[in-house]
Amino acid sequence: MESRASVRLRVVLSHLGRPSAGLLVAHPTAETAYPANFHTQQFQYTLDNNVLSLEQRKFYEDNGFLVIKNLVSDADIERFRMEFERICREEVKPPGIMIMRDVSIAKSEFVPDETVVSKVQDFQEDEELFRYCTLPEIVKYVECFTGPNIMAMHTMLINKPPDTGKKTSRHPLHQDLHYFPFRPSDSIVCAWTAMEHTDRNNGCLVVIPGTHKGPLKPHAYPQWEGGVNLMYHGIQDYEEDNKRVHLVMEKGDTVFFHPLLIHGSGENKTQGFRKFQDVWSFRARLVKGERINL
Repeated sequence: MESRASVRLRVVLSHLGRPSAGLLVAHPTAETAYPANFHTQQFQYTLDNNVLSLEQRKFYEDNGFLVIKNLVSDADIERFRMEFERICREEVKPPGIMIMRDVSIAKSEFVPDETVVSKVQDFQEDEELFRYCTLPEIVKYVECFTGPNIMAMHTMLINKPPDTGKKTSRHPLHQDLHYFPFRPSDSIVCAWTAMEHTDRNNGCLVVIPGTHKGPLKPHAYPQWEGGVNLMYHGIQDYEEDNKRVHLVMEKGDTVFFHPLLIHGSGENKTQGFRKFQDVWSFRARLVKGERINL
């Protein structure tokens, strides 16, 4: 009997080889009105669509990110939260999933509980968590940046723990394209959804607007005294006086951002865990004779 992994690989390969039928495609109901003298050729990072307003497209073009308020429902977020807790309790063990702990507690005795799990990633084989990647409200916005024929390339649910005093709950400023072997960068976008209220106290996302227009910078582990979590690389030559914007978000708010945008997050100074879910999506190029540039 063919395994789930084999079936999934066969489906992915079929997507790469030909235009695939049955992919989830959003069908917006309202047209975006542009001034008669406006030329859409000036857009580099967004595609013509019936979802984003002209102001939203211009904002993303200039800044490299866009926040959509109250996009994911409370009901869906609660289902994702419950599935995450089931994974932490080892009630389900999806194939290929990576479960990570904060460096400050990595060597302590493992107890199957959400209080010791800081991140799960590559959850594509978990039917419930992967449902986030197929939500019509997420897909219709992703298509504004990538176009159709979308692939979910990397998935994560981060459970930022209360900081132990060593500031290890921080995530250094970085560009996600550093981790990706595929191109072009303008066909990639991240959807990042807050699963609860996030602000500077619990380590919200921080971005440096406009940095998506620059190059990919050198990355390495920062020299932090308290230690650094696995694969938490940071850029080495950013300018300290760059204007940072802290994204205060409510439950269900979703930010879409470019893979070259410099971003990170601060320490969680509260006693609670800050959760968010994200997926990096990439448009599979399906033009005859063309292939993904790795």
